[in-house]
Amino acid sequence: MAIVRATESPRFDLPGTHFFGLLAPSRGSTELCTWRLEVDPGVGIDGEPHQLDHEEVFVILEGSLTITIDGQAFDLMSGDAIAVPAHAKLSAANRTSAKASALVCIQAGFRATMANGEDFGTPPWAL
Repeated sequence: MAIVRATESPRFDLPGTHFFGLLAPSRGSTELCTWRLEVDPGVGIDGEPHQLDHEEVFVILEGSLTITIDGQAFDLMSGDAIAVPAHAKLSAANRTSAKASALVCIQAGFRATMANGEDFGTPPWAL
């Protein structure tokens, strides 16, 4: 059994996007990775899509996010959830003037590929 307290979760920042690591192999989970994603207002509008080699689930906790999967945009509000198929081209955007957050879940050991084809591997918040 593993517990990660919100006050102890590691934070990783990209421009306008913040990842709060919850459960992952380095924090006690063996099969799943979870993190809280925060997206600042107006971020990701023209973001380049990336791909993951496993299905990824987003549960919107606060605000709204637009999740684009293989060119089709889905506007999600607090309480909504979406499953992104493995190998789909994925991008996320906060098109509002308020912060948005989501709980993200995916199989441990997943790998990401960037829009330019670069193998990103497993991001640090999921190790």
